[in-house]
Amino acid sequence: MSVEEMIGFGLVLLLMLIGLVGSVVPGLPGTPVVLVAAVAHRLYFGASSASNLVLIILGVLTAISIAFDLAATALGAKKFGATWRGAVGAFVGGTIGLFFALPGIILGPFLGATLFEMLGDKEFKVAVKAGAGAVVGLLLGVIGKFVICVIMIALFATNVVYRSVNKPVAEPKPVPIEAVPVTTNNVTTSQ
Repeated sequence: MSVEEMIGFGLVLLLMLIGLVGSVVPGLPGTPVVLVAAVAHRLYFGASSASNLVLIILGVLTAISIAFDLAATALGAKKFGATWRGAVGAFVGGTIGLFFALPGIILGPFLGATLFEMLGDKEFKVAVKAGAGAVVGLLLGVIGKFVICVIMIALFATNVVYRSVNKPVAEPKPVPIEAVPVTTNNVTTSQ
């Protein structure tokens, strides 16, 4: 690996770590950032980057992550009795909660789903249950995105290092014998 490749690899891994943080913070892209970083690395470094197969796998994992996140939140809320109002409330509450650090990220979807369910004429007890479902779904989605993001980063890094270590080395061309000058007794003659 050349110095340029090492610096590029380090910068891409740093960007991927930002994507990993994004996989934990609701509303921020996680796996798409990892995928974009891997594609950018491939576009810049070409054959010294991840293989096409790995990039395809990263794309599939990104799609799975997004689908899993949406499904986990919806299933969590539905399992606990939320309506569409609860899902919208969880989204609104989660978005507002982003401004209040970790407690807001966790409490925002709960309060949003509960409040929106109550606005839809649900009893407090039913609304709280729907809010709890939104939080459970949110947490399952976060765990799933985080795990998939770690797998993506590990797959990319392993593939790039493997390809750089196993890069074929060009053998030097042999010099034809007739082009080599022959020296005898400090006199150079050509054959």
